Amino acid sequence: MPPTDEYPDPYERPPHKPRNRLIVLVIVVLLIALPAGYLVQSAFQSRDSGKDKERAAAATSLTYARPPKVSQRIYNVPVPLGATRVAFYEANAWDKSTMWVQFRTSKKRLKGFMKELGSSYSAFEKDRLPISGKQAREVGWRFDEPGHRYWGAVHDQKGSEPDVAIVADTTYKKRPRVYVVSTTEF
Repeated sequence: MPPTDEYPDPYERPPHKPRNRLIVLVIVVLLIALPAGYLVQSAFQSRDSGKDKERAAAATSLTYARPPKVSQRIYNVPVPLGATRVAFYEANAWDKSTMWVQFRTSKKRLKGFMKELGSSYSAFEKDRLPISGKQAREVGWRFDEPGHRYWGAVHDQKGSEPDVAIVADTTYKKRPRVYVVSTTEF
């Protein structure tokens, strides 16, 4: 029997009418456009991160910025919160890696830095310069300026943990300038 209005073809699909085009649009945005946006944003962040790492690797002297958290953990140099004039430089070789860090902080935060390092503020000795002249020249530090008061401390650690040499310039008592050289040998 041929199809008629009264008896439609049983194999013919009825016309499809979406009930709500807004719902379809929202679903498309959530399933396609939103993840694509996150992908683009992630790509730009990754690209910027690579440029920062490349810039740090190409540095030949102090870079005025906070060292990355990972480097602070590896070299055991926890730069205190509120520290100003922070700069760092990192040099790596197959047998030894070294990180130089300088910052200005309060006496209270310097005590906290020493405690977090695993040492204490009492480890400082007047006129002690545990950072060698060669290490200081590498980044342009000078510890022979007349009228400056220097205190030094060394935090030696066992095994593969880094040895940390600290010099504090206490000429300005409220905000001493701290110089740190952390060295790890393989």
